[in-house]
Amino acid sequence: MLDILPSLLAADLMDMGSGIERLLAAGADGLHVDVMDGHFVPNLSFGPALCTALRKRFPYTYQDVHLMLSQPERYIDTFAKAGADAITIHAECEGDVSGMLLHIRDLHLKAGLSLKPGTPVEAIADKLFMCDLILIMTVEPGFGGQKFMPDMTQKIRLLRSLGFQGKIMTDGGVNAETAVPCVEAGADALVMGTALFGSDDPAAVIDRIHALEKNI
Repeated sequence: MLDILPSLLAADLMDMGSGIERLLAAGADGLHVDVMDGHFVPNLSFGPALCTALRKRFPYTYQDVHLMLSQPERYIDTFAKAGADAITIHAECEGDVSGMLLHIRDLHLKAGLSLKPGTPVEAIADKLFMCDLILIMTVEPGFGGQKFMPDMTQKIRLLRSLGFQGKIMTDGGVNAETAVPCVEAGADALVMGTALFGSDDPAAVIDRIHALEKNI
């Protein structure tokens, strides 16, 4: 199944609830929550209070939490309690990455590992068996609205060639056009921000991308 997850970074913060309702009604498969500490990436964003609020208002909606933090280990339990269904940490973060992935699974959540554009797949080859999903950043993480890096799709192909059977997700500059090479390479989950929240007809965008499933 090809999952489409709106990135809340692109939401109108003064009207986020109705924006989310609109995209879920249009066929979005869940929500992507980017958490930034201003250190691992040069930006600050959401915290666990947002996940709690989302769980209260949208109790059955899948929450994919992406921790762009230098020390994610300090916050895994907090976000698990706040309502996360999946927690993704970065391969480049501080601490025991393998231990964190196993801990996330011990919490009965999906464990994800993300790669910045400059980090090769080979750097995580020994950790793939601990992961339920791999998040390939197709822009430098930190800000929305950046241009998609098409050469990042090579990482998707390599992951599949290594036998990874979990979800492969792309995040950064993904829209109806750039989704095509992602799916053709083997991605089966797409994080989309401006392309959905900024669309006059998000249902048409989502339907168009869901139609790519035949290529998976």
